[in-house]
Amino acid sequence: MATTPANAQTTQTTTVLREPRVYLVGRQMVDDEALGAFLGDHKVERWTTDTEEAGEKLVEVAGRLCYMSFARPRPGGNHAYIEHLLGVGHGSVLEHAVFNFIIAGVSRSFTHELIRHRAGFGYSQLSQRFVDESECEFVEPDAIAEDPELHRIWLEAVETSQRAYRALADGLTAKFATLEDKTLRRKKAREAARSVLPNATETKIFVTANARALRHFIEMRADPAADVEIRKVAVAVLKLLQAESPNLFGDYTVVDLSEGGQSATTPHHKV
Repeated sequence: MATTPANAQTTQTTTVLREPRVYLVGRQMVDDEALGAFLGDHKVERWTTDTEEAGEKLVEVAGRLCYMSFARPRPGGNHAYIEHLLGVGHGSVLEHAVFNFIIAGVSRSFTHELIRHRAGFGYSQLSQRFVDESECEFVEPDAIAEDPELHRIWLEAVETSQRAYRALADGLTAKFATLEDKTLRRKKAREAARSVLPNATETKIFVTANARALRHFIEMRADPAADVEIRKVAVAVLKLLQAESPNLFGDYTVVDLSEGGQSATTPHHKV
């Protein structure tokens, strides 16, 4: 499952991106046999829930375990149960629902902000030491792209940095030609050459996060005051999660902003 395709503009030498891509690539599963064994060991003869989404089910199991309320289900099924958890702020049980994303078409400015979200998040990012950036793409901020003169200045700057990277990578590769280890030779050249690449350089990052951490991320970064690029990602993540797990994320409303773009709001803050 992924968001809509990114918009790209290619000059003679450089590809410029305007929109991120977000892919939901990993989901949990529930071992119903093991869960049934636990319930049987604790004299719970029968318990069912009306959701098939593993994250939603695990959150309900965790919540019911806290009070051993399996035999006394709340009317309204899983949706009503999670809505009650959100309403009373019992957010710790949301940490048991975990989702995996790949985010691409984003700048290193974006990832510098993203990795400030530490609790409940895990990251694996594209390495500029191992990956050749000679044909890298760049992410242009909307405020610059919408103005022809500012766009010209920006494009000239990123194209200059890309030419410098290529020249430095070639020169450094020649400098380290005496190293027998080819991988080490390439790594030493690229780790030094990357120093001229700007924050606009496109990158890719694998993100794992639990539902509670994702809700905090969405509330912070889908806010109208947030940085435009990270707000785009936060809204894209929310839309994927609302389709995947509506009981955990359906309380959010996506709002069109007068200046363009979208934000999100929820009545359940800081769960």
